[in-house]
Amino acid sequence: MHDDTQRAFALVGPGRAGTTIALALRARGWRSTGVAGRAVDSPSVLAGAERLGAPPREIADVARDADVVIVATPDAAIASAASGVAPGLRRGALVLHLSGACTLAELDKLRLERPDVEVGSLHPLQSFPSPEVGVTRLPGSWCAVDGRAEVERIALSLGLRPFRIDDAQRAAYHATATVASNHLVALMGQVARLAEAAGVPPAALLPLVRSTLDNVEACGPASALTGPIRRGDVDTVARHLEALPADEQRAYRSLAEQALRLSGRDDPALRDLLDGPTPESVPEGPR
Repeated sequence: MHDDTQRAFALVGPGRAGTTIALALRARGWRSTGVAGRAVDSPSVLAGAERLGAPPREIADVARDADVVIVATPDAAIASAASGVAPGLRRGALVLHLSGACTLAELDKLRLERPDVEVGSLHPLQSFPSPEVGVTRLPGSWCAVDGRAEVERIALSLGLRPFRIDDAQRAAYHATATVASNHLVALMGQVARLAEAAGVPPAALLPLVRSTLDNVEACGPASALTGPIRRGDVDTVARHLEALPADEQRAYRSLAEQALRLSGRDDPALRDLLDGPTPESVPEGPR
């Protein structure tokens, strides 16, 4: 392998994650040799090629001049994409997938076809609303890696903080990341709905959300927990449930149960309240 100012990479799957990593490599002196996707003339391939100043290529040809090939396709397409680049790989090249849920087993077919190449994975624990924003978020972010030490060196060169996950825990790791990111977004969707229904600007809740996350970082979830569950205030929780629309109560109850678990309280009254029927589950009486 060469130093970064001479090294080259190819990108297969120019979505937000792949393009983010590609732009970050470009910023560190890497050269982009090509971009491939479902079709050489697809809009995503043409847009990615323009962003990276690299030619759009067929998948069988995209890896011919690359030291590293980034496979950033959906998980179900990783194996076929990696197999597709196999004929053009140079000896010793590194094929790197970006999946959080998949192990290196997704690249087993490639390893059988090309035992002379290296494989690895790199999954940044970060969200990428756009590649340009993503590049600014990479430095300091954590990153799950697998493969030889070269993968960790690439992660470190991008300012990431690499760690390793046992294969048996890979799905649990990705589920955790999903809860931390996607489920938080879903929760904020509920916050926005409830705020609008109550006549509160949703933006008014954002400083509270940010300060709460700061508290979690500073002292941990248990110490950061405040509110009626922490206090054992059954009457307030009951008023909340009465005020909420029926279709919002299930999420409130579920998260309140998690707050009760986090609090460490043994509170039968709260437990009974949270376990009680929701309005939508109470059968109607005779008409």
